[in-house]
Amino acid sequence: MALEESSIHFIHVIISLAILLFAAKLFAELFHRLKLPVVLGELLAGIIVGPFAIGGLLFFNSEPLVELDETVRTIGEISAIVILFVAGLEITPREFLRGGAASFTVGSIGVIIPFFVGFAVLTLFGLEALESMLVATALTATSIAISVQVLTELGKMQTREARLILGAAIVDDILAIAVLSVVTTMVQTGDTSPQITDVIFLILQILGLFAALLIGSIFLIPRLLHVERLWKSKGSIEGIVTASFFGAAGIAAFVGLSPIVGAFAVGMAVASTRLIKQVDEYAEKLLIIFGPLFFAIIGAQVDLRGVNLDVLYLSGIVIAIAVATKVVGCGLPSIIFLKDKTKALRVGIGMVSRGEVGLIVAGVGVSTGALSSDIYTTVIIMVALTTIITPIWLKRAYMKDIDSMS
Repeated sequence: MALEESSIHFIHVIISLAILLFAAKLFAELFHRLKLPVVLGELLAGIIVGPFAIGGLLFFNSEPLVELDETVRTIGEISAIVILFVAGLEITPREFLRGGAASFTVGSIGVIIPFFVGFAVLTLFGLEALESMLVATALTATSIAISVQVLTELGKMQTREARLILGAAIVDDILAIAVLSVVTTMVQTGDTSPQITDVIFLILQILGLFAALLIGSIFLIPRLLHVERLWKSKGSIEGIVTASFFGAAGIAAFVGLSPIVGAFAVGMAVASTRLIKQVDEYAEKLLIIFGPLFFAIIGAQVDLRGVNLDVLYLSGIVIAIAVATKVVGCGLPSIIFLKDKTKALRVGIGMVSRGEVGLIVAGVGVSTGALSSDIYTTVIIMVALTTIITPIWLKRAYMKDIDSMS
């Protein structure tokens, strides 16, 4: 009996997810035994079984066995929402606001320095203004999910530097979305000199939307969860919490923010309730599946087939900028707030990995013709390598603490 095209597509998606999840857990086990960051194993699993490696050598219905269509990518985005909700559970709104000045300072400088240094250096190397601007935008946003997983794995989520990494990365993400909005508009209109007042207004607008979302979550979520007479059946609280963080992620996306910002806000709101222990236990189970899936799907998007000497040369420059600007841009101001160079360095390292925004910028640039294929490949390599470097370096930065405890 011939299957309909929609049925074949569905089968292909679940086969892809099964292979990605199985490979991620297999490599996580291997890396755990090697005493390496588990998240790194999950990323490498995605690269190896992805459609641009082994997954492209085997076929299903004349397509690569592991595919990265819109459905699989959407599941990856949903996984990121879950990861950031769980990260939000680690910090209450009061704690977040207490570190507000530090988070805002470190997060802001962590966007400004990579953008302007990246733009200046790449322009010196002969890239056109719009290309330089797009690559500089890809350098701004931290992929917080990577650092969250490593810090959780090491049991360090409650440390002062971990909280600063979390807060700064959220500010970083919000500002990076603002920069991305401005640069995307410039790419679409061809206008490379927008009014500074328009840029400032957009950034303030986006910060205001986040503040409104956070206040709304803090006000509504505890009141919703604490109506005990409503939630009697098994799993009701967990279901309502899940609906809430997905709903907040949807609202955030609708108003122009990153969906993960909405999920993080709900996580913080839940952290201030007396149900935190019950939700924490449930969230850990969610993370068992969605964490590995997210990192495997990110890894599977790495395509190194377009690599040549020019790409490697430019990639070396871009990666050096990516690492140095975050370590210096976030690490130095952290010294002021943490009064400890070792902890400040950990903040800088924790902010190095790039992720979704870098991939979005690369996609926008190549689809509009603003980025050449070589520059596109360079951005992908930068995202991939900073994502691989961060967990190794961050774990090494904590080795003294881990050794002294054992």
